Amino acid sequence: MKQTMTMTAKATADAVRLESVTRTYGNVRALDGVSWTFPRGAFTAVMGPSGSGKSTFLQCASGLDRPDAGTVRIGGVDLGELGEAKRTRLRRERVGFVFQAFNLVPSMDVEQNITLPLQLGGAEVDRAWLREVVTRVGLADRLRHRPAELSGGQQQRAAVARALVTRPEVVFADEPTGALDPRTAREVLRLLREAADLTGQTVVLVTHDPVAAAWADSVVFLNAGRIVDELVSPTVAAVMNRWEAL
Repeated sequence: MKQTMTMTAKATADAVRLESVTRTYGNVRALDGVSWTFPRGAFTAVMGPSGSGKSTFLQCASGLDRPDAGTVRIGGVDLGELGEAKRTRLRRERVGFVFQAFNLVPSMDVEQNITLPLQLGGAEVDRAWLREVVTRVGLADRLRHRPAELSGGQQQRAAVARALVTRPEVVFADEPTGALDPRTAREVLRLLREAADLTGQTVVLVTHDPVAAAWADSVVFLNAGRIVDELVSPTVAAVMNRWEAL
């Protein structure tokens, strides 16, 4: 059953909460007092025109960037109260990232790339969970291959597996299907959908693609650094109609 976002969600149900978040670069206000809540287990797409603040929204929500004002909490933890070392540890242990650029290490094989966050954190690899993840992404027979030996779609699936292997509370995906063909893009979106449906992870997808957004439980629309609308249970047609109205 799909879940939707509400500004009145209880704190115990919050995966990510932004309160009056502002971020300015020079004379440009990329985020202008944004407040929003992402409940646990929800799959949310974030859309908006170029320059609307989508990437800044993701960077602040995930702890990759610090807002100039306002509060960001992941699982109830106020990121503003953490020093850089603790913020890095929180991201490594509780957040997964999938980007359009796969960011795989060329000299490492697929298994080493997938388990890299665990190795960096000094954590043991749960072999049973690793097998489940690589089977789910369809790379069980590619673990000894290096990135250059994989197709673009396989590399992106490896990146998704790397984001899931730490069992993060939240997965942030920034245009992960932008460079993929429609069939491969559908496979990657299915994996993100399963992360929410099968393991209860929260997924935040930044995209410009109405087809990708329609996989989500809801779509949040940004314009000029502000949230201007939310579309629940989106369809491709509904997303396109709302997009054209921005």
